[in-house]
Amino acid sequence: MRPIWSTSAQISRCAFPLARIDSRLQPHRVEYVRTLNNGLLSQDSANDSAPSLNQSQTSNHSAKDHRKIGSEQSLWTLHPSSPGSPIFTPEGTHVFQKLQAFLRAQYPAFGFQEVVTPTIYKKSLWEQSGHWENYKDDMFVVSSGKQQATQSPPSAHDRTRLQPPHVEPAVGDDAFGLKPMNCPGHCLLFASQRRSYNDLPIRYADFSPLHRDEISGALTGLTRVRRFHQDDGHIFCRPSQVKSEILKSLELMSATYNAFGIRDYHFVLSTRPAKEFIGTQDEWDQAETQLKEALEHWSTPIVYNKGDGAFYGPKIDAILKDADGKNHQIGTVQLDFQLPKRFDLHYVASADVLKTNGQAGGADGHTEDQHLGYLRTDGVGLATPIMIHRAIFGSLERFMALLMEQNKGKWPFWLNPRPIIVLTVNNDKYVQAFAETAVAKLSSLASFKLPRPQSLVYHKVDLDSGNETISKKVAMAKQKAYSIIVVIGKKNAENAYLDVDMSGIVDKSELLETLGSLEGFSQYGTISRLRLSTEQLQHLMQVMTDEYI
Repeated sequence: MRPIWSTSAQISRCAFPLARIDSRLQPHRVEYVRTLNNGLLSQDSANDSAPSLNQSQTSNHSAKDHRKIGSEQSLWTLHPSSPGSPIFTPEGTHVFQKLQAFLRAQYPAFGFQEVVTPTIYKKSLWEQSGHWENYKDDMFVVSSGKQQATQSPPSAHDRTRLQPPHVEPAVGDDAFGLKPMNCPGHCLLFASQRRSYNDLPIRYADFSPLHRDEISGALTGLTRVRRFHQDDGHIFCRPSQVKSEILKSLELMSATYNAFGIRDYHFVLSTRPAKEFIGTQDEWDQAETQLKEALEHWSTPIVYNKGDGAFYGPKIDAILKDADGKNHQIGTVQLDFQLPKRFDLHYVASADVLKTNGQAGGADGHTEDQHLGYLRTDGVGLATPIMIHRAIFGSLERFMALLMEQNKGKWPFWLNPRPIIVLTVNNDKYVQAFAETAVAKLSSLASFKLPRPQSLVYHKVDLDSGNETISKKVAMAKQKAYSIIVVIGKKNAENAYLDVDMSGIVDKSELLETLGSLEGFSQYGTISRLRLSTEQLQHLMQVMTDEYI
């Protein structure tokens, strides 16, 4: 077998049959192949002038590949019994929950209320929402494990007890679907109460797990999974509120990405799909115009992704590249005028809107809501709201992966699952005692009462008092990406100070500024060799934690 080197080649044989690849993948449009195993390329190739694999597009895990980082830091694991479903370790769960906590801290300022919704719904709900028709191939469809036993006709005695008549279930009535999205459940919440125009906008937020049946060949670490969590949000508003709500969502996106040091992202406007969509072309045109105007107001260059909108409406996606240069969607804002219709959602409209002659409206006799073309009243004072889907992180799992790659495995202190470790130089009992006292103070566990108040911040502080050499302990701590490494020896115990390495801190400029403000602090070496008291280090940790906790 001799390799063929050219700008294009026809693939005649692979490690797996092409017939088993999902039909949505089109091999004839592949621009290049990322080689995972180049064992066959070495055969008969001694005299070939083949380009170096290092110069071609290869996919050997780079130092900043999130899968390699995740393995080194023991953040999650995967198992064949549940493909594409990450099992987070305590360390990975720490990052996951801190990301959730960050957004929960932002929600009150943007008017979001968190809700909890079911993971599974009947087929009839997915038919009503349109997912069954347009998204079924990407859903997990399940049925009840309890068999519907055929019952004999009720006896005369049973009939006298007024039991309900036996009803055979219709075929397919026991089918359920694991939710790939939260929007239908939020529609049910909106419909559960009578709403007035004064109640709008109503904003729901949801972190419930979602399931999508991705093809096995597409599953990749945390960036492409089957079970994931999305910071899902849905806004029900009047037509006149649409633009301001979109702008607020873009504002929250921008502020969030800046907080995580994400700069290299861009917005993409995805328009109506060619075939699989619901609604009329006029409705889509109006919705796309709304999103375009919001981006123009945000002074953002508009990049179009024609035909890639959701089946229910156009969307704005925030796109970020991974370590291999591949684009990934993180945040999104989607305008939906179809689901509110399908779920018959309505609110009591204002008196001005209900005036048929429009005298309470603008100069041309129309209200702002009527201008936008979405308002429909049914003659009894009810109007249909507009629905906006929004996510900031998108998939939390994917956002974690991209953060790992962006920071090459280093975490901001407040987010790091391994923020600080104390290393002992030897097993001297005084050294051990001083180290244990330092751990208790730094972790805020030195003195507390039960139950602990929710406002009390706990810092996870690890202790390594093993028999390894101090140089090996430090090397292992750096490999695990600890933000702060504290070394304690005999002199430290005798003089009550800590030798601290803070080179693992991501934002070093902020660290230096905080160090300069410490009372009684005098510079000793570099940030990789600081001499601090336990109280000074506590203060530093608190400052770095307060920013986003």
